[in-house]
Amino acid sequence: MFVRDAAPFALPAASLPAAPPLEARADAPPVPAQDASGPDDLPAPWRLRDAGGLLARSLARARQAPPIRSHIANDRIPSRAVAAKAFNVAMATELDRGIAFLLAPVFLAAGALVYFALRQEPGFVPLVAGVAGLALCAFAAGARPLLSMAIAAGLLCVLGALLAKAETWRAATKMLGGEVTTQLSGRVAEVERLADGRVRLTIDVTGTERPVLRYTPDRVRVSARRVPEGVEAGAVVTGLVRLMPPSGPVRPDSYDFSFESYFDGIGASGFFLRGPELAASPGPPPLAARFDAAVERARQAIADRIRSRIGGPEGEIAAALVVGVRAGIPEDINEALRRSGIYHVISISGLHMALVAGTIMVLLRSGFALFPDFSSRHPVKKYAAALAIAGLAGYLFISGAEVAAQRSFIMLAVMLAAVLFDRAALTLRNLAISAIIVIAVSPHEVVGPSFQMSFAATAALVGAYAAWSDWRADRPGSPPVDRSLAGRGLRYLLLAAAGLAMTSIVAGGATTIYAAWHFQQMPSLGLFTNLTAMPVVSAVVMPFAVFGALAMPFGLDGPFFHVMGLGLSATIAVAKWFSERSPADIVGLIPPAAVAVLTVALLIATICSTWLRIAAVPVALAGLMLLVDRPRPDLFVSEDGRLVGLALGDGRIAVNRARPNEFTIDNWKRAIRADEMVRPEGKQQRTTAEPVEAGAEAGRQVGDGASAVGLNPTQGGASWDNQPQQRAHKPSSAGFVCAEGLCLARRSSGAVVAHALDAQAALDACAVASVIVIDDATARNVCRWKDVLVVTKRDLALNGSAAIELPSNDREGASAAMATAEYAISRPFRPWHEQRRFSREARGLPAYRRKPKTEPPRDAPDAQPASEAAGSSSRQNASADDRETAQ
Repeated sequence: MFVRDAAPFALPAASLPAAPPLEARADAPPVPAQDASGPDDLPAPWRLRDAGGLLARSLARARQAPPIRSHIANDRIPSRAVAAKAFNVAMATELDRGIAFLLAPVFLAAGALVYFALRQEPGFVPLVAGVAGLALCAFAAGARPLLSMAIAAGLLCVLGALLAKAETWRAATKMLGGEVTTQLSGRVAEVERLADGRVRLTIDVTGTERPVLRYTPDRVRVSARRVPEGVEAGAVVTGLVRLMPPSGPVRPDSYDFSFESYFDGIGASGFFLRGPELAASPGPPPLAARFDAAVERARQAIADRIRSRIGGPEGEIAAALVVGVRAGIPEDINEALRRSGIYHVISISGLHMALVAGTIMVLLRSGFALFPDFSSRHPVKKYAAALAIAGLAGYLFISGAEVAAQRSFIMLAVMLAAVLFDRAALTLRNLAISAIIVIAVSPHEVVGPSFQMSFAATAALVGAYAAWSDWRADRPGSPPVDRSLAGRGLRYLLLAAAGLAMTSIVAGGATTIYAAWHFQQMPSLGLFTNLTAMPVVSAVVMPFAVFGALAMPFGLDGPFFHVMGLGLSATIAVAKWFSERSPADIVGLIPPAAVAVLTVALLIATICSTWLRIAAVPVALAGLMLLVDRPRPDLFVSEDGRLVGLALGDGRIAVNRARPNEFTIDNWKRAIRADEMVRPEGKQQRTTAEPVEAGAEAGRQVGDGASAVGLNPTQGGASWDNQPQQRAHKPSSAGFVCAEGLCLARRSSGAVVAHALDAQAALDACAVASVIVIDDATARNVCRWKDVLVVTKRDLALNGSAAIELPSNDREGASAAMATAEYAISRPFRPWHEQRRFSREARGLPAYRRKPKTEPPRDAPDAQPASEAAGSSSRQNASADDRETAQ
């Protein structure tokens, strides 16, 4: 089943004159004997016709080399000419087997990656000019193979960047610039019921009021505590919502919500403050919208039917497997699946598509077998493959057609189409075709973990099983052994277990580096969990899911979904058991260079079919050596400026808020391999008036607060008080200590970190701090006389979250070097970050505060009632501010 695109090749005996001759395989193509006296006898396209070429020079040097005078025999050391000739023969073999085509999606993906990694947006003209120029150069290269291949590689890279640029231009998603409260009306595109009882709606916006947004997003995603009856896909709703722009990464090089929202078409997210309520439709929706609404209603109906048949979390997972509705799965189940390493089970991917296609083909082939006359006269295998493609298309639509599902459908459709044309289904060539189609349709997927892990695992599996098939073919045949029925059953069981174990090892090894890069964790017991749970998923869960879906129109789905629920119960039990016993699986940050080098090693090992694949070993060793030098930030700052996390060492991270954002903290903890969070002592809120009104009184109290934690700002340096009660609050061991608008912490290296609510509080920390984070967009660099890294709310609003490396301080508190910051977002902005420049914080404006309501004079004869005047005033104030902040 797993085959190469050409027959295996044996190295000719003439290339190693000192060694005994090698016998070529019977099915290998004939290779003419080659003489080492000249380069013209080498196979094309590696024949160098110029006598002064590289190969000719190497052969001449080999003939002129002086004899080796040592105790080692000369015939045991191959000459450089022989090695060069063997390399050329191996490369010619790789080219004959189609390695150039296998590398085409690699260079396309590399071009797309380079485009998305650029610090500024390139134009269409340079990319189009690059493609045209390289195409002309490739045409002019003629019969010079090395030059032609180099130009072709560059052409594919530029073409990949051009495809990514075209997708970015095609998306053109309108993104909200700042937080705003408005009355929103729109048509529901999707309804998701969350595990905590809330409902999340994806709405195509038709209008906004109070204020009317000048740059309204086309689609938003908002949540509500409850929705009225009748709210489904296609319904029109209205309500008061609080909208926020998509957030950026929680730290540099982490998941970018703005990037994904831009290509998903989501311009804002938020929640309902009042509503939603059903509203009258402004007109008939477009045909495409009506079709999408019908598909979404069918999905929800199927999901409700499955939940009624299978209760509890098993029903939610079953709905996720059949129709792709995952929002209702409880978080504890999600966490158990992640820690145990089988979270991929609930995400519709290649595994599910393959199981669905396999189940459909087995059913059809079994049905055709009942009619032997028809089966003997018609290609029933091709009929089954064509119907399996149709079934996969229906599964794709009913599952929501997510990007991962689309990619898996393309992969399976290409492989099944190969069956229609009497070609081998599972080959690297078909995988390359699938990758080219996916990259052409959705180039932005190449930067995500789903694309990388899916194709890495598939390529590794196809390559490994192809090598295993070649090894089996080379083994001498042996007569069959007469075994009993029990012996044959035990043998098949052991072979199945060994195959499943090898599949898990190969796929897990290929995807490990990407899991570590994107998630900073690797399931320690993932292999054993997959060995235990995947047979249940493959043999029970997915087949009975297909049976239940097919029987649903006839009302006979109950028994099938019941069996499916039992299989899911067993899967959840396995996940929980291994999750509870899994050791710490956090690996920390991975250098990008290590990921790139290990990816090259994986490509060499999977794509090459000759002895050249051994080159993957030194390349992989080089990648592993790069893992030693890992980035270890000392301080993280969230993009809203409210939360900072300081690495204390020993697996601890100190934060300045008692109730920090859980998602952000979990990401920071994985990045620095921390397992304990140290909460602050005291409260940062002021007990006095505003600093602009309180003046010196606020500064004095901030100074007192700093001294309370053992820091004396008035001395121009950091000094720890010797009083026992103050040493007990030493920040180096207790994390942040907060008082009167200021939070301070000190690392064991001596660097001091301060978080201030305003510029006045920050001014009092200038004398002692190495880094000051100011949660105020109007603040500027308040420490002009000292080398202190000051990060303001405006800096974070423009540049995103920050990872900071702190200096090492001496005993007197003077910094040996200034702290350095790396921001998550670069400028000039890329299209998915362009909206950041329009928020109030990015423009250096303070947060909006409603003005107090005022009543009209009582003696005014024509004054409005107090309630109406106050409501009108507040609406006008809100409208004026929201119109400003929303743009």
